Amino acid sequence: MSYERSRANTTRTTTVAANRRGLLSPTPATNRAYVDISQEQLAEIKEAFDIFDADHDGALDHHELKVAMRALGFDVHRQDVTSLITQHDTRGNRLLYYEDFKAIMTDKMIKRDPLDEIRRAFKLFDEEDTGRISLKNLKKVARDLNESIDEQELSAMIEEFDLDGDGEISLDEFIAIMRDEQ
Repeated sequence: MSYERSRANTTRTTTVAANRRGLLSPTPATNRAYVDISQEQLAEIKEAFDIFDADHDGALDHHELKVAMRALGFDVHRQDVTSLITQHDTRGNRLLYYEDFKAIMTDKMIKRDPLDEIRRAFKLFDEEDTGRISLKNLKKVARDLNESIDEQELSAMIEEFDLDGDGEISLDEFIAIMRDEQ
């Protein structure tokens, strides 16, 4: 192996290691924020970017950004999206590239209130807005997700987490489940 090739490999390895530690960022505070979210969340951000980059140009336009943010659970409006693009459009082409998208989404995820996230998840189950999750709700969610869970298993889930014995999961019980307090 030539000296130049060996040096290039060493430099590449060092760069990758430094990037993993957040040492090579032009905005170190942003990279520190990546430490505060899980690898799963980072993967979700990347997946949303890749899925909603409809024209596969490596950037999100106004519509793609709005849809990607909504897919990640953020209720954004046109002016919010316009503002984000204006703030982060370093190339003047009204597009948002992955690194900026990742920084924005990381910041937003860090600022999320965990209790609000639990309430939002509860509402996905409680479509009828009754304040309770019933066996019927669980069946529908399982069906929507193409999960083949039989009624007996779903009933056992409710029974396990139904602290007041009424046959349904209340918001308080759901919060306890999600916080692993039951």
